[in-house]
Amino acid sequence: MSPPMPSFRKAGLEDVDAVVQLVESAYRGESSLAGWTTEAHLLDGQRTDPEEIASLTREPRARLLLAQELGELVGCVLVRADREPEPGAPVTAHIGLFAVRPTLQTRGLGRALLAEAERVARLELGAARAELTVIEQRLDILGWYERRGYARTGATEPFPYDNPRAGLPRRADLRFLVLAKPLTR
Repeated sequence: MSPPMPSFRKAGLEDVDAVVQLVESAYRGESSLAGWTTEAHLLDGQRTDPEEIASLTREPRARLLLAQELGELVGCVLVRADREPEPGAPVTAHIGLFAVRPTLQTRGLGRALLAEAERVARLELGAARAELTVIEQRLDILGWYERRGYARTGATEPFPYDNPRAGLPRRADLRFLVLAKPLTR
């Protein structure tokens, strides 16, 4: 029997603690080692906190989407549109805070969640392009996004070494690669 298809909804303040727990479990610490998206070999410390998640639920140009199966939170993703673009310029949506419960990874939940994020970016936020960043050393994650139509733009962003909210780096050469994908109607 195949697993149930997830349902999606926008996160509210009542979801903050569950989202923090999910994100932390997917990226940091012992629990993250059960899945393939762990960053535990690159970063210690936190990945997010209740204050950040709560602020995202109130941001008008952002959608923090939750994936649920049988009422259980199994994934989340943030879709945030550019601030007001120049007149006539296309809107870009940034995708981030992407997490799937480690014990449920490799079942297609990530693909479904990414497709929903792209749909919301296009239809609700009017985005013509999706953009995301991946730590350069995460070749497995880079490949996963590339197989879903994202391409490296050649742009990079520095890792915020001075911000403990982003985690505590275990190495000094971290940076983000920027990937993008056009969103078709």
